[in-house]
Amino acid sequence: MILTNNNMTKKITTLLLVTLLFSVEAEAKRKAKPSPIDHMALATMMIYDGSFEKAAAELEEVDKNKKDFDIAKYYSMQGIVSMKLERYEKAVGFFNKAITQTKIKVYKAPAEAKEKFTLYKYAKKLINGEEKKVKKPSFDPEKRRAEQLSKLYLYTSEAHYKLEEYKKVIETLDLAGEAGKNKAKLYTLRADCYWKLKEYSNALDIINQGFEKFPKKSILLKQKFYYLIDLGLFQHALEISDQYFATITPTAKDYIIFAQTLASSAQLDKAIMILEKSKLLFPEDAKTGVLLGHLYLKKDMLHVTADLFERSSYYDHNFTAEAAEMHRRASSIPHALYLNSQITDKAEKIKQKIAIFIQRGEFVRVIGLKDAMYRYNILKDENLRYALAYSYFMVKDYKKAEFHLKKLTKSELFSKATLIRKNIEKCKNNSMECL
Repeated sequence: MILTNNNMTKKITTLLLVTLLFSVEAEAKRKAKPSPIDHMALATMMIYDGSFEKAAAELEEVDKNKKDFDIAKYYSMQGIVSMKLERYEKAVGFFNKAITQTKIKVYKAPAEAKEKFTLYKYAKKLINGEEKKVKKPSFDPEKRRAEQLSKLYLYTSEAHYKLEEYKKVIETLDLAGEAGKNKAKLYTLRADCYWKLKEYSNALDIINQGFEKFPKKSILLKQKFYYLIDLGLFQHALEISDQYFATITPTAKDYIIFAQTLASSAQLDKAIMILEKSKLLFPEDAKTGVLLGHLYLKKDMLHVTADLFERSSYYDHNFTAEAAEMHRRASSIPHALYLNSQITDKAEKIKQKIAIFIQRGEFVRVIGLKDAMYRYNILKDENLRYALAYSYFMVKDYKKAEFHLKKLTKSELFSKATLIRKNIEKCKNNSMECL
């Protein structure tokens, strides 16, 4: 299509206009002064990025004399960075300065962002008419101040806790107002501080207050359980454990942790009660059965222990060797041998067989395992080498007995070896003594 002179003129004019605009913009950019570096903004970015050393360096470059400088924010950031760098004493100092400055800070309502002018938006407003402005909530400077102070007091309490200044932790949490008690973990923190100050009654009172406010937070009951154990109030602790398990969906691990705590305080019967409940709820949990077996073993109930270990081995074959050992100690030798046959670890299997054969006085069968002992390098265990030497002695093969006795170096085994050598000499001198 052939362009008319009028159209050509319009296109040339438009092109010249665009070129002129680009030239003006480029010249303006060239003459514009570079913006000063905002070190506070950079430090904020570094904090979010986890680069705390770099954030500290940026804060050192901040010009604190510039107009409208936010000194309260500056000290707050210094405190946060110091906390992250584990400089807790410095953090307390910075937070205290931030608190002082926040109390006298003049809060201004945030400026409304001006809408960028574009021909498209202007045309749209002409066509549709001005949109109705939404009424914004009024700015409350004192509310903003109170919120900021609460945050600073919480930060300060954390720093005091790291410095083991437990009384100051409680004081700063109180100063934080409602923010200092609007979470269950803040009650556990207060209680922990009272506990470390040996104010045990106050610690329990705080836990109770926290549970009244947060009845679904099981962490409060868990902490109370441990406190009651430390105070020797075991029956009360057992009642709290029931309450705790009722507030959560418990696992076998939860029961085990509580049982171990009771067992470590010599409360075997109460620990057994908890594990028996766990065994009913989680019959296939092998660790529950094994721990329960160990507790019954402390009460010399060998047969019960052996049975519990064996049941646990059905669900975890790693406990088969222990089950066999418990049956051996309970003198259920045939069953111990049956379980021993199921052990997959060859070296462990042979070690246990030696113990069983020694117990039954079957020394020839111990000697029969000699080649397997060498094959699996079992004789590096001097107790097993002593067992082999003793077996040779019992079958009157004194030469081989002495061969293995000479290789013993452990003091407790060396004395036993000396006694066997004396007996060997007696037997050599008078065979009637070794009938």
